[in-house]
Amino acid sequence: MIKFLLTGLLRDSSRSRLPVIVVSIGVMLTVLMHAYITGFMGETIELTARFSYGHVKVMTSGYAEEMQQIPNDLAIIEVSSLIDELKQKYPDMTWSPRIQFGGLIDAPDEKGETRTQGPAMGIAADLLTEGSPESGRLNIINSLVRGKLPSGPGEVLLSEPFSGKLGVNPGDEVTLMGSTMFGSMTMYNFVVSGTVRTGQEILDRGLIIADIEDVRMALDMEDAAGEILGFFRDGFYNNDIAESTAYEFNNRTNVERDTFTPVMRSLSQQGTMGQYVALTENWSVYISIVFIFAMSLVLWNAGLLGGLRRYGEVGLRLAIGEEKGHIYRTMIYESVMIGIAGSVIGTIFGLFIAWLVQKYGINISGIMQGAAMMFPERIRARITPPDFWLGFIPGLISTVIGTMLSGIGIYKRQTATLFKELEA
Repeated sequence: MIKFLLTGLLRDSSRSRLPVIVVSIGVMLTVLMHAYITGFMGETIELTARFSYGHVKVMTSGYAEEMQQIPNDLAIIEVSSLIDELKQKYPDMTWSPRIQFGGLIDAPDEKGETRTQGPAMGIAADLLTEGSPESGRLNIINSLVRGKLPSGPGEVLLSEPFSGKLGVNPGDEVTLMGSTMFGSMTMYNFVVSGTVRTGQEILDRGLIIADIEDVRMALDMEDAAGEILGFFRDGFYNNDIAESTAYEFNNRTNVERDTFTPVMRSLSQQGTMGQYVALTENWSVYISIVFIFAMSLVLWNAGLLGGLRRYGEVGLRLAIGEEKGHIYRTMIYESVMIGIAGSVIGTIFGLFIAWLVQKYGINISGIMQGAAMMFPERIRARITPPDFWLGFIPGLISTVIGTMLSGIGIYKRQTATLFKELEA
């Protein structure tokens, strides 16, 4: 029976071609939209991760308890060996040391005396090592307003508003005044290589970005770092994996526990980010459900109309003695075949387009000029396991339900009435 019905659908393209095309387009849009929404909603998390929290973050237990105060006196020491250990134990992640610091930036006049001063919040990352991904993570290149990126030791970036407030330009010298890792006062000279604009007013008030080796020298933090940020190599945050990784690291054996014991926190375990991650995931699900429901209604109606258009054929089949139940079942079998074929084709095309959007992204830099560091220049999709089966909900189930509803009329109407439609 199945072979007979399949042969009939292949030979009669009027019964199969258009329904398969309609189902394929609907499924393709469903898969593509779900992947896009997942990527778009997840991108807001990625921005925060790249700039501050990481997918996971390693710090001392004392630092973790007072993380909002950035206590560099509780920083991690012997960072190089710890990073080597992390790379060996978690090869699916990349690890980058960071130092967040604060201080006073002093801008001297021609005589070397203080002209202006301003409080600064600093970020130290690996900006000078060849192949380092840190400049890309912070989107510094696209944030540059004046000057150039740091190309050597002793060069820093200031936010454009902060630079204007201090009255300094690229090439001018500034002095960082703050406290070292051990609590003593420090003064360290930098040359402003360029200015950036983050698009975030709070950061732009007093942001300074420097290479981590310069800050280590300035703050007496040799082979030390306040934080080690870990990122998944695929570039997407996975809360379940991040939490299990942190749990495994924190429950390792043969480790003496004290204030300086390294601990790991996932992004969702830092501050209020847990609520933000849950909110983002929930909204992604809600939007996807609404779109899937809308596409289901479209394909449901397509199946319903397809069944109604065949009432003349049904009348002929009843007239020659075919049972109503047999006609009804064959229509459902045919809709299942059409639904499966359309769902498979639509899923393939949807995944292909989603992969292109995931790899190359959609460039929105033209409409986001000035937003810079805290917003990506490209919006990317994200293919997840549900994308491989999600399209079958509207493609198969809705199509079959539509056919079933239209086929109910076979039992409600008389054979003679159906046959008259053939004569008309």
